[in-house]
Amino acid sequence: MQVTETNVDGLKREFKVVIGANDIEEKVKHRLDEIGRSVRLPGFRPGKVPMTVLRQRYGSAVRGEVLEQAVTDSSSQAMQERGMRPAMQPQIEIVSFEEGTGLEYKMAVEILPDIKPVGFGEIEVERLRPEVDEAEIEEALGRIGKSRRQSEPAQRPAQQGDAVVIDFVGRIDGTEFPGGAAQGHTLELGSGTFIPGFEDQLVGASAGDKREVKVTFPADYGSAELAGKEAAFDVEVKEVREFKPVEINDDLAKEIGMDSLDELRKTVREQIERDYGAFARQKMKRALLDELAAKHDFPVPAGMVDAEFDVIWKQLEQERGQGTDEPDGEDAGKSEDELKAEYRAIAERRVRLGLLLAEVGRANNITVSQEEVNRALMDEARRHPGYERQVVEFYRNQPAALANLRAPIFEDKVIDFITEMAKVNERTIPAKELLATDDEAAGTDAAKESQAG
Repeated sequence: MQVTETNVDGLKREFKVVIGANDIEEKVKHRLDEIGRSVRLPGFRPGKVPMTVLRQRYGSAVRGEVLEQAVTDSSSQAMQERGMRPAMQPQIEIVSFEEGTGLEYKMAVEILPDIKPVGFGEIEVERLRPEVDEAEIEEALGRIGKSRRQSEPAQRPAQQGDAVVIDFVGRIDGTEFPGGAAQGHTLELGSGTFIPGFEDQLVGASAGDKREVKVTFPADYGSAELAGKEAAFDVEVKEVREFKPVEINDDLAKEIGMDSLDELRKTVREQIERDYGAFARQKMKRALLDELAAKHDFPVPAGMVDAEFDVIWKQLEQERGQGTDEPDGEDAGKSEDELKAEYRAIAERRVRLGLLLAEVGRANNITVSQEEVNRALMDEARRHPGYERQVVEFYRNQPAALANLRAPIFEDKVIDFITEMAKVNERTIPAKELLATDDEAAGTDAAKESQAG
């Protein structure tokens, strides 16, 4: 095998690879010999088929096999001998491969950059410790109580907070539209679950009343066919029901499966603290990624950036296809070229951070155990009640999907490793202020990156 480097351009390398005719012929003959030992052809004893017959019958297919294997083996060998770590599969272009001649092909490959992480002690981040107050615990208990309410018929007109049982048919320009009709639907007035203005127009209605409810679908409604349209609903009130108040006490706790209200309150507090803790961790992770991005500037393979950008852009196009045809938020008013440039920069940042975290993990022997993957798989299965077995089978039969479960575990372990060496300033903060600080930071690179995928 002869390998000649023909071009070097940043992380891109191009080679000409030549494998001699004798080597190719030897591989072809070896494979034909293997076939000859097992093939059964009329008129020939097993293992006695002449080579000329084997070549005539199987030569073309064998040469195809030899070509594929020779390219795979030789390209891998060429990169290993030069200590190159490919970022993606190399691009191969066959120059010549004829009967009785050798193989010549061109190989173009992008290699991974040399990455030298900074001393992580230079990095400074803030870890917020959210403090949950009693009022939020009481609010959560109130929501639990509300979810356990019972209702009874009310012999009076409907008030805010009541439930009405209704039949309705909706029309736009006199024509019914899909999803705009139902019978026996229970609607809590004031819940905000229907189109704005719908519930208000049923306040004061009694059982047996018929009303025409006129509303306008919001401009950002999920269905593009309905967004911004005026609609009229014929509504018949079948029943008015009032909710009986639920006391937050030991009896409620026992209905839920707790021994006492104190145990329920403790469980609620722990869950809220876990939720805020996860939120605070995500916020710190964003800040850490911003720090890492600011302190590392190395070239990244263009092919990896292209692939990542394609994923981001397809996601944005899918979102627009679901009704958000025009960019909103910070993207509003920008041309497609401007948006592409912005999201390509996000893709490049993503790739750079991914390569950096991968290098830190490789250099420090950070791995993901099979037990950790299995736990993640079980967690994913539990998110689909009734389909747990199908979810498990899907992931076990799809290596790429299983890798998607492994990747965030690896990333979190590397983030934890870096955090242990970084300078972390801790600050206690009221839990609800944590959400406000996140809104203020929504324009950071890491925040926008997470919104992009």
